[in-house]
Amino acid sequence: MLRVGLTGGIGSGKSTVSAQLTSLGAVVIDADAVAREVVEPGTPALGAIADRFGPEVLTSDGVLDRPALGRLVFGDAAALRDLEAITHPAIWARTSELMAAVPPGRVMVHDMPLLVEKQMAADYHLVVVVGVGEAIRVRRLVDLRGMSEHDARARIAAQASDEQRRAAADVWLDNEGTTEALRAAVLRLWHERIEPFDLNLTHGIRSRLSHPTISAPDPTWPAQAARLLARIRHAVGDVALTLDHIGSTAVPGLVAKDVIDLQVGVASLADADAPEFVTAMAAAGFVRAEGDWHDNGKDGTSWPKRFHGSCDPGRVAHVHVREVGSPGWSWALMFRDWLRADPSERASYACMKTDLAAKAGSIEHYVNGKEPWFDAADQRARTWAESTAWVPPIGRA
Repeated sequence: MLRVGLTGGIGSGKSTVSAQLTSLGAVVIDADAVAREVVEPGTPALGAIADRFGPEVLTSDGVLDRPALGRLVFGDAAALRDLEAITHPAIWARTSELMAAVPPGRVMVHDMPLLVEKQMAADYHLVVVVGVGEAIRVRRLVDLRGMSEHDARARIAAQASDEQRRAAADVWLDNEGTTEALRAAVLRLWHERIEPFDLNLTHGIRSRLSHPTISAPDPTWPAQAARLLARIRHAVGDVALTLDHIGSTAVPGLVAKDVIDLQVGVASLADADAPEFVTAMAAAGFVRAEGDWHDNGKDGTSWPKRFHGSCDPGRVAHVHVREVGSPGWSWALMFRDWLRADPSERASYACMKTDLAAKAGSIEHYVNGKEPWFDAADQRARTWAESTAWVPPIGRA
């Protein structure tokens, strides 16, 4: 089941996106609705809230008086922690029930306002953020919700910043225009990315580039890699001893195929062959590619590895699983760091790739065509490593 996390700041227009995704066939689980449900009259959570904060947080009908409760916890960190200790277990238990009830073949969208604040992005296959500048959000809150400007700005300031949301976003839906423009963007997202992503995930299909096209450097490549690595960590846990962004997209300023290469370091390839690892990776959207995968070793041998690919049609990603300390694992890190450190070698590699991509008729021809350059560059990279006392940077992407 494809899991999409949907978020956005107060006044961003997230509800419009949520409603349209529902109309397109997604099952939307609304975190705010769940939060209201678990504190309805007669629920254990509401009783605990009244015990902790007093009867003044209830109306005469026994309903939670949200403004009264808000005044007690806003700005009081200890009170807020107490409230969350009551409500969060109930919210997550109910959310788990709703997620488990999503029918097979349906896309699940979790409409979660605090997704970024709670650092939950790795829980989803795709995170969609509805983004709007602060000035527009303030105006909407004042005009449409009757807030004072002071209260609107205070609510916005208490949430994640746009910078934090962009770091978490696989998709940024700009909602500074018309509602019609936003709905058109959601429709494109559904048909061009969400539906094919769901199909690939269901059938274990990895996304691939059709041609070896070289792209200009994208400053967002490292952030995209960080999100993917977080999902892998969430999926396989400590079996992944190291997680690194490697390859050309990990070298600032270097042209590259628009493919994120990642390296997962394991203690033994037997760990990577374990059914639990393969299943967890596939469930997270990284399917195992069958066959005998290896690197062409620079010592005349083959360096074995395992290979997974992302199911996301909007983000082709390759996951190379190698044993920590093995020649292939070390070489991938050394090559990346060498290119980061040496502008002339970086330029040489860029020229070779650009020329080769223009001539290669397929991805396979392009990949195989780079091998002679790698073979010739190996000694230069090793000389640099020795002269700089380079060691594999474990724990640093």
